[in-house]
Amino acid sequence: MSTLHPFHLAFPVHDLAQARAFYGGVLGCPEGRSSEDWVDFDFFGHQIVAHLVQGASAERAVSSVDHHNVPIPHFGIALPIDDWRALAERLRAAGVRFEMEPQIRFAGQVGEQGTMFFLDPSGNALEIKGFADLGSLFKK
Repeated sequence: MSTLHPFHLAFPVHDLAQARAFYGGVLGCPEGRSSEDWVDFDFFGHQIVAHLVQGASAERAVSSVDHHNVPIPHFGIALPIDDWRALAERLRAAGVRFEMEPQIRFAGQVGEQGTMFFLDPSGNALEIKGFADLGSLFKK
């Protein structure tokens, strides 16, 4: 795997206070710069920016993956499996409703991974993956 460089993702939210509570409080992402209209978060070393967009729609499609309908679009992170499990428990404790409960996908196959899907307060879909070996992220 080559050196990872932080990615940048901007996405719409309808309430910055709710975004701060969710990304900062529930997910534990430190807040960076902000204005009246946007907030930067450190999303596991990557920069995500919640932009206040009144009337934004979180329209999604679904795609079948391993016999499950997953929300499209979505974004997320791949974590070591123990960190993934700890985050799943933190999300449960915070009362986050899962679109797809934490589970193991592709069990016994190359690419075996934990996965979970949930929505932020503005309806943006997130997927958090967990791998026993992050080096297997792109293995075929």
